[in-house]
Amino acid sequence: MLFASDNVTPANPEIIEAVAAANDGNVMPYGADPISQGVRARMADLFDCAVDVHFAMTGTAANALGLASLVPRYGAVFCTALAHINTDECAAPEFFTGGAKLIDVPTQDGRLDPELLKAAIEKSMPGFVHRPEAWAVSLSQPSECGSVYSREQLDEIIDIAKHYGLLVHMDGARFANAIAATGTSAKDMVRGVDVLSFGGSKNGCMMAEALVFFDPDRSRHTPFLHKRAGMLCSKMRFVSAQIAAYLDHDLWLKNAAHANAMAQRLADGMCKLKGVRLAAPVETNMVFLVLPQVMADGLKAAGAEFYWIGDFPIPAHRFVTAWNTSEQMVDEFITTAARFSG
Repeated sequence: MLFASDNVTPANPEIIEAVAAANDGNVMPYGADPISQGVRARMADLFDCAVDVHFAMTGTAANALGLASLVPRYGAVFCTALAHINTDECAAPEFFTGGAKLIDVPTQDGRLDPELLKAAIEKSMPGFVHRPEAWAVSLSQPSECGSVYSREQLDEIIDIAKHYGLLVHMDGARFANAIAATGTSAKDMVRGVDVLSFGGSKNGCMMAEALVFFDPDRSRHTPFLHKRAGMLCSKMRFVSAQIAAYLDHDLWLKNAAHANAMAQRLADGMCKLKGVRLAAPVETNMVFLVLPQVMADGLKAAGAEFYWIGDFPIPAHRFVTAWNTSEQMVDEFITTAARFSG
């Protein structure tokens, strides 16, 4: 009953097989191999535009390097107060940008509020040397609350950013879950975005993320930042092979759709129990529940793992489903919870 995170899972068998298949013969290092080059071409096809792609082993590295490529050390990045870059990356974005400031914006559902974002940007007072200069907006799709921006909501946030001359970074650690939830194409989802952190590790990969730039001019310094950060893996084929298998036969979307469905199953079953209620709508593979304390304690004692999110708009327990979450796992958890229902 391990619902703490989608980081707890093993890698998909298809991913492991792809890594093993890549372990054949000698090829050029540092991403000059045929597999890495092939994935770059596939990313261009996926997003239907010219892209520059850099591989990383962690989402933190992808986010930090993406922002470092866009934002100078005196710049400001606007994000929600709950953004992963703001709460869970140990100041890596600030470190790799050389000191750029993250300015967090209050949120009720994990998404950036357009009016609050505009107010925060305007407070930066462009040209006023006593404050960091507004430079970029970072949004998470889906958000850390599991909520998904609609295309209309994305347009509103991106239009605000462009109005003020700011660049846009999208943290797509669970990008596949957002695509699966909305049915939007990858091309449409990133319209107006300058750089995407394309996640794989939470959705079946072993350790593979891709940093995708939609304007190659924005990434002219990235190769140097990539190397300096220690993320230019010499045997990059073993990273890019994971992304190749992830894209094969839409594995990334199948995994995400399954994880989303299991989250809805978990929410539906748990909300039938006395004293349990949703703290937020279920839109992807994260479920936030308000539980009676006796139930939360009982589940923990029974061996269940999940997190308490105290800074959530409504403090709640978080449950995350994944590509390998089975109906039986969900149903067993609900049955266990029912034992502690009043």
